[in-house]
Amino acid sequence: MTQQQTQIKISGMHCAACAQTIQKALSKAEGVTKARVNLTTETAYVEYDDEYTDEEKLKEIIRNTGYDVPEELETATLRIGGMTCASCAQIIAKELRKTDGVKDANVNMATEKATVSFYPAKTSYAKIKKAVEDTGYQVLGREDKKARFEEEALKEQQTLAAAKKKAIIAWALTIPIVFWMIPDMFFGVAWPNATVFNIGMIALAAPVLFIPGWTTYRSAAKAIWHRNANMDVLIMLGTLASFLTGPPSFFAPLANYAGVGAMIMSFHLTGRYIEAKAKGRASQAIRRLLELEAKTARILRDGKEVEVPIDEVEEGDLMIVRPGEKIPTDGAVVDGESGVDESMATGESMPVQKKLGDNVIGATINQRGLLKVKATKVGEETFLSQVIKMVEEAQGSKVPIQEFADRVTSYFVPTVLTLALLTLVLWLAFPTVIGSVGVWASQFLPWVDPTLGVASLAIFATVATLVIACPCALGLATPTVLMVGSGMGAENGVLIRRGEAIQTLKDVKVIVFDKTGTITKGQPEVTDTIPAEGFSEKEVLRLAASVEKGSEHPLAEAIIRKAEAEGLELHELKRFEAVTGRGIKAEIEGQNAVLVGNRKLMDEAEINYSGLEPELKRLEDEAKTAMLIAENGKCIGIVAEADTLKEDSVQAIAELEKLGLQTAMLTGDNRRTAEAIARKVGTSKVLAEVLPDKKVAEIRRLQEEVGLVAMVGDGINDAPALTQANVGIAIGTGTDIAIEAGDVVLVRGNLSDVVKAVKLSRATFRKIKQNLFWAFFYNMVMIPFAMLGLAHPVIAEAAMAISSVTVVTNANLLRRMKVRPDYQMEVK
Repeated sequence: MTQQQTQIKISGMHCAACAQTIQKALSKAEGVTKARVNLTTETAYVEYDDEYTDEEKLKEIIRNTGYDVPEELETATLRIGGMTCASCAQIIAKELRKTDGVKDANVNMATEKATVSFYPAKTSYAKIKKAVEDTGYQVLGREDKKARFEEEALKEQQTLAAAKKKAIIAWALTIPIVFWMIPDMFFGVAWPNATVFNIGMIALAAPVLFIPGWTTYRSAAKAIWHRNANMDVLIMLGTLASFLTGPPSFFAPLANYAGVGAMIMSFHLTGRYIEAKAKGRASQAIRRLLELEAKTARILRDGKEVEVPIDEVEEGDLMIVRPGEKIPTDGAVVDGESGVDESMATGESMPVQKKLGDNVIGATINQRGLLKVKATKVGEETFLSQVIKMVEEAQGSKVPIQEFADRVTSYFVPTVLTLALLTLVLWLAFPTVIGSVGVWASQFLPWVDPTLGVASLAIFATVATLVIACPCALGLATPTVLMVGSGMGAENGVLIRRGEAIQTLKDVKVIVFDKTGTITKGQPEVTDTIPAEGFSEKEVLRLAASVEKGSEHPLAEAIIRKAEAEGLELHELKRFEAVTGRGIKAEIEGQNAVLVGNRKLMDEAEINYSGLEPELKRLEDEAKTAMLIAENGKCIGIVAEADTLKEDSVQAIAELEKLGLQTAMLTGDNRRTAEAIARKVGTSKVLAEVLPDKKVAEIRRLQEEVGLVAMVGDGINDAPALTQANVGIAIGTGTDIAIEAGDVVLVRGNLSDVVKAVKLSRATFRKIKQNLFWAFFYNMVMIPFAMLGLAHPVIAEAAMAISSVTVVTNANLLRRMKVRPDYQMEVK
């Protein structure tokens, strides 16, 4: 029994009610622990127990609700090694075509590549690779990393083109209807006479409804067949009800609304087109990131410089990057020095100086010098690929406020159908009472005609009620903003891994910063070596460095660097034990027992250090970390270190305080040292002497004391605290474990990006609230308006279309928001 996650593409969804129908069906399925259906990305995100269900069963559930799961056909291009002749290519192609799930395979001997079309539901890249290897050839890699996104972009363009075509056809027939209806609508005159007018309305309306409008009717029919109701059901009922008034108008006192039906459908199709276009803009973030990738790389092979496609770069390849060129993939500088423009990753335009040993990010731009870079990550492992993965995850997630909108949406269409039926009944039963409002409104609303027959007025109001309601605005209010916000974050070096973090982050009361590597650079330097009486500085430093050889802590590295710089020969380490939160116990050659650590370590070993206490206090008041060194039960001196603050720590923390947030520094340092550093950096709270295993308890205590807490950290021992915090903010330059634990990941690790994250969270959530307010307000005001017969069905449908477009357009306006810290804006 294992928990699995999957993403399933869905076609046929047209409104939020569709997404809710599928989500409900999936959530009820046995073994499903969590299901989310995102209308904007047209994807279901499902977590399930594979003991009870699988992906195929989930797809069947979706199909049973009346929607399609397209049989995805992927294309993989494989680089093949070991082919010597055309028969080799034939052997591989034949074997691939026999593989279950492979639709077609072609192998090109000249390019040494195999192009394979396969169904990912039935087979995988790993199985295809194995099929090639089983024939005795090698798979050197694949080239189709961008294929899925390019395919989706093509589908999106095709969908947009189809929507545009439908709208154009619809309006080509509807515009004559509009002009023909003007005399009847405003002056009550059917031109040239009632019979010709009625025939003309029916003749022009029918093609609009049954040609470009056919997909809407098919979607509605499918929903009804599966006992569901979506937006298309409302449009179908509204337009058909209007159209069906046409034939009876020849022999009964009933107004002909056939032309109105065509106008409703045209507005509906136009709204769909504009909405699709705006949604496309909202989802451009991933494609823009993909476009940043370098297309080729210059690498050294057999001492010669050759240019190869980016997909042929392998780990360990030596890449030559000239000024003005993109660094092909993630790597480390092995020769040269240059400034690199990392704005695509961090949003910062200032170049970052790179020298021997520094890591560089693929797709960033080398500005000045020639660099030789050793490739360390390729393909799906690169920084850019990981960013794309995180943006996809964020766009597929939901914020808590959306759950309320989803609950409303799930009841929306049935409620509107009930209200429409109620409208029809009330107008037919109490025409005088309800019609009195129309008599009053006819003085200033030209389309309200109280002289029409009761049946005409009842149909007029019912159709308007059906088509004015808009669940789409509710359904699109949150996911479109989330798509734009997560894309903006990626462009500014702030990667939102979980959508709920956007809502939570804007409400946090305290942001807790781990000290080492977060507020400080995490690169301490030895500042003082103070020997006890009878010992020399070199003896103290040599002993400390000999013991610290066994540690990987940044403080240990600084001591070893200092000893090496002074040319000291270190003792051989015999035994080593790290004492959490206290220091180190060790044994060196000659059976000497050595302790390096804080007061607690010395107190537990009953070692007297009172003679050095004044020096200890002085160093701690100077914000330095002081370590006592003892040998064979006697304290022989102190080694003190200081860690430099990051350039923007003071300014970032000041701006966070200005934004109304409390800031706290979390450290294992003693209180005196911690308070000295806090005074320098400006945090309002100090959490000192916190052992690594007590960080979680400290975060929990803060949560009980003040409420929502965000934690910023970078190390392995920060991961549990990041998880415990309401929002975990991981430094991207830290460990993979910390990054996995973060809800938000900062690419660079500068604290300015914490300010960006908070500002982005607040701006994004503000847009979400604006959209939800507009969607609820629109429906609450317009539905009663329509029920009273005050909204012409055409105006009602236009208003409905505009409400959806407004929500998506407002989401795109988020791009105009400035999320950079104020002090960086001043510099600009």
